[in-house]
Amino acid sequence: MLYLLLAPYSPLSMPDRLNVFTYGTLKPGERYYDRYCADKVLAIQEAIVYGQLYDLSLGYPAMTLGDRLVYGMLLSFADQKVLEALDELEDYSPHRPSEENEYLRIEQETFGVELQPLGRAWIYVMEQERVKRLKGVLLPEGRWVSRKMDTLFP
Repeated sequence: MLYLLLAPYSPLSMPDRLNVFTYGTLKPGERYYDRYCADKVLAIQEAIVYGQLYDLSLGYPAMTLGDRLVYGMLLSFADQKVLEALDELEDYSPHRPSEENEYLRIEQETFGVELQPLGRAWIYVMEQERVKRLKGVLLPEGRWVSRKMDTLFP
């Protein structure tokens, strides 16, 4: 007897989808989600990446490369053009030298909440020197919530 095991359907696992990991103001409920993501997102999943997360006094976070767990959301989109709007928001251009960008866009492995692999996604990261100049405060627990959300859920 032959059994065929099928993985459950998930837009996140489809190769023609654009996946973006967000840890800050693009998460559902945060400042820019409605404007940049809400009407374009196909799927949302809690996710984890490796890095270091910082709170910036500017009202948003920054992630750098590192080996700590950073918690956020994996957003899946059908249209690759979403990256153009996100690049503009994050002050990133692939045509500028990296030091002229506020963030860099890199592709990195993502994981589910039980550290199961979810695949690669685009992530906006900041160079460590810029985080230092902006007096970023390390968030060792790897989670960022806006001050707006803090007042809603004390």
